[in-house]
Amino acid sequence: VQLQASGGGLVQAGGSLRLSCSASKRAFNQYAMGWFRQAPGKEREFAASISRSGGGNTFYADAVKGRFTVSRDNAKNTVYLQMNSLKPEDTAIYYCAAQYARTPFYTPSLAQDYGYWGQGTLVTVSS
Repeated sequence: VQLQASGGGLVQAGGSLRLSCSASKRAFNQYAMGWFRQAPGKEREFAASISRSGGGNTFYADAVKGRFTVSRDNAKNTVYLQMNSLKPEDTAIYYCAAQYARTPFYTPSLAQDYGYWGQGTLVTVSS
């Protein structure tokens, strides 16, 4: 699976951005998808994940819960991360990741559980 993330940029605190991640795999609907981020000088951390079927089967890190929304469009082989009420501490490179899901509700949150990664897109939130 090849993943291509896009949508990053510079935004003021309190603003919004929507990230997109396009996948090359035709069986995209068999993969759980996740978003991770890595701030300068810090380790990569989990942000959000969504099951292969989407819908309400999502999982969020406490740091983004209530502000970020992950969704997917299986017809377009694309997963999204809508980011609202952005804070300077959200500044990071955001990566999308994919993992084959044997069950429809699988929403992994550990980086080690994902087998495929995109190249990342930079989000900078100014204060």
